[in-house]
Amino acid sequence: MSDDRTADHTQVQDFFSARAADWDRRFPDDGPAYAATVAELGLREGARVLDAGCGTGRALTPLRAAVGPSGVVLGADLTPAMLEAAVRAGRGVDGHLLLADAAALPLRSECLDAVFAAGLIAHLPHPAANLRELARVVRPGGTLALFHPIGRAALAARQGRRITPDDLRAEAVLGPLLAGAGWHMTSYVDEDRRFQALAVRLP
Repeated sequence: MSDDRTADHTQVQDFFSARAADWDRRFPDDGPAYAATVAELGLREGARVLDAGCGTGRALTPLRAAVGPSGVVLGADLTPAMLEAAVRAGRGVDGHLLLADAAALPLRSECLDAVFAAGLIAHLPHPAANLRELARVVRPGGTLALFHPIGRAALAARQGRRITPDDLRAEAVLGPLLAGAGWHMTSYVDEDRRFQALAVRLP
C-alpha cells in the first residue's frame, strides 16, 4: 500500500472510529430516507448488492428486504469500529460484513447488480478512480445509488460551511465525473430531506 493511501486510510479510520459508538444515536431519524433510496435501486429477488462504506449498516436491512433470502448483501467498510457497531445493532444478520476499502474491493469484476453508497463520495481520496472501482464490480446495466440522508445545503449548514462550485455532489460536477468512471447518471435529487444520485453501469 502506498504512503498516500495509508494516510488516506488512517484519516478516515480516525474520523469514524471516534464516532462509531454514538453514530446511530446522533442520527436516529435517517431510516426512512435510506429505505426510500434503496427502493429506487429497483432491486429484484436474488440480486447481489454491495453497501460501500456501510458504516453501522443502516442500509443492510432494507437491502436484504429488497433482494430477499436468495439475494446477496455485502457491507464493506474501512473502519473496524463501524463494523463492530453494525454487529452490535444486529445488522450483521442482514448482510456479510467485509473490512475492505471501497477503492480496492476484494471482489471479482461484474459480480454485482448494484452498489449503494451513503455519504461515501465525500470520503473518496481519488473520486474518479474510486468510482471506476465501483463500476468494475458491477455488471453492465447494474445500478449505483450515491446517497446522503440530508441534502447538500442542509449538510453544509450543519457543518458550518458554504457550498462551493467544485462540490463533488453538485449535479454539474457529479454527472461528468460519473460518466468518466463508466456510469450514466439517470436521476439527481438534492433536497433538505435527502441527496440522491442514481446511475447505470455503462457497457
